[in-house]
Amino acid sequence: MKPSLEDTLLDAIRTIPDYPKPGILFRDITTLLSNARAFRRAIDELVHPYAGQKVDKIAGIEARGFILGGAVAHQLSAGFVPIRKKGKLPYETVRVAYSLEYGLDEMEMHRDGVSPGEKVILVDDLIATGGTAAAAVQLLRQIGADILAACFVIDLPDLGGREKLEALGVPVRTLIGFEGH
Repeated sequence: MKPSLEDTLLDAIRTIPDYPKPGILFRDITTLLSNARAFRRAIDELVHPYAGQKVDKIAGIEARGFILGGAVAHQLSAGFVPIRKKGKLPYETVRVAYSLEYGLDEMEMHRDGVSPGEKVILVDDLIATGGTAAAAVQLLRQIGADILAACFVIDLPDLGGREKLEALGVPVRTLIGFEGH
């Protein structure tokens, strides 16, 4: 019998206690990425609801969103657009500032990465508080993207990120949830 998606992902995601600080349970997807079967299954599940739809671009958030987003873009025959930390892109950019636990940060993308009206799916590995993803939504909307959804492998539901994105009118797709953080 084929293991459930949840079992496959739970078995493939490593949990590291007290990283990056005491009390945090870090959900490490590098073990999922190195497991060909689990990686393929995760990508197939992220892609499935959008197969056959017109998707112009996948926007991936640095850094694990690049890996997952690139694979999703390939499967959907869509372009890929990186959303990066400030100062990492070589061409003209648009930028947004957002709050972190201990201050502010900025992310940016190339000004010509998405054209107004293009249909975009935002991809990252994990949704926690939703601050980074909400900033990415703001950035994409700033240049006129039509955001179809935000997709994540992992949801930390007690931190409220999903609700934050849904309040912005962005449908959220996650594959597995972990209580606690």
